[in-house]
Amino acid sequence: MKNSVELLAPISDFASLHAAIEAGADAIYFGLSKFSMRARPSNSFTLEDISKVTSICKKNNVKSYVTLNTVVYNDEINTAHQICDFLKKSDIDAIIASDFAVLTYARSINLPIHLSTQANVSNIESVKFFSQFADVIVLARELTLEQIKDICEKIKKENIQGPSKKNIKIELFAHGALCVAISGKCYMSLAQYNFSANKGSCLHPCRRKYKIIEEDTNQELIIDNHYVMSPKDLCTLPILDKIIDAGVSILKIEGRGKAPEYVYTVIKSYKDALDSIANNTFSNEKITSLLEDLQTVYNRGFWEGGYYLGEKLGKWSNSSGSQSTFKKTYIGKVTNYFSKINVAEVKLEAHLLKENDHIIVIGQTTGVIKHQVKLMKDINKKTIKQANKGETITFESQKKLRKNDQIYLFEKK
Repeated sequence: MKNSVELLAPISDFASLHAAIEAGADAIYFGLSKFSMRARPSNSFTLEDISKVTSICKKNNVKSYVTLNTVVYNDEINTAHQICDFLKKSDIDAIIASDFAVLTYARSINLPIHLSTQANVSNIESVKFFSQFADVIVLARELTLEQIKDICEKIKKENIQGPSKKNIKIELFAHGALCVAISGKCYMSLAQYNFSANKGSCLHPCRRKYKIIEEDTNQELIIDNHYVMSPKDLCTLPILDKIIDAGVSILKIEGRGKAPEYVYTVIKSYKDALDSIANNTFSNEKITSLLEDLQTVYNRGFWEGGYYLGEKLGKWSNSSGSQSTFKKTYIGKVTNYFSKINVAEVKLEAHLLKENDHIIVIGQTTGVIKHQVKLMKDINKKTIKQANKGETITFESQKKLRKNDQIYLFEKK
């Protein structure tokens, strides 16, 4: 049985794009330097990049969406419209938006729209209203599975259609960071630092430690966790079968600010889970194995099921950074690849490497490759068990590596 649910991957550069495709993503989404909820330059593409992105996607039968989902001010409306005009002429499959300045204009030029979770759609009447603009609606993250199922059933029963004259599809966030605010609408960063979360520039003050002190007595309130506004990451992998049964069509993975190996590992894990559901092999053993894989990359602890199972937000992360079980350490770069014999040549710039070590290779064209080092040799073609910083070595790799691909040691913490 073929899995019919679309798996949507976050990308921030060409390495994560190729990683998403290699891992099995059905679609990708990315932001530009303007009107993106991840507006930092390192997380954004330019308009000039779009043709290359869409070309790669088309070759791999992967859909591509651009996020224009921030608040738009008066002096930005013309720029937003110009970007919509540009995207209309490109091969982008849809935009993801929530501001009416974008929604109304994009609809007027027949640019396909997916409604962002920023719109906080929580009921069927809101679905009906936004169906005049969008073919896909990303529901609020705070709904329960019962509420989601009810919305999906009513769409089908009432034949609620979008501009494409097809029934509205429901998209759901399946994995990744959660904001303590309702569906990500937060003003804390703006109030404290004048960097607006709703303009894509959040400085994440909620991820930090705070003391609560009663002013009159100067007594500190005792709390059970310093990070009382910093929830664990959402993880729905154990309940994916229930989400599919509810009628969800698209599963979105959060993480446009994350590294390529995060994109690869999370997409691959969820793709494996979806395939096993379709093949009736989705078991507790499968879930446990995939959760172990997810824990190897960036995470802040998992809130399994979250709001969707009706749980109250009380699963707080106990640290500001990652709780991944593995770490990556930069060791060097690929200097050559001999395709006839499937051998990579690597210059060790920062760390030693031993036979049987696990590494991650990351490149803007290569994407992400996980590999265990075998048959390592020095420049004299002598087989060695260990190579030190500064040495040039070779090892077998059945997958093609490229010059200047970065090599990282990937080991348990």
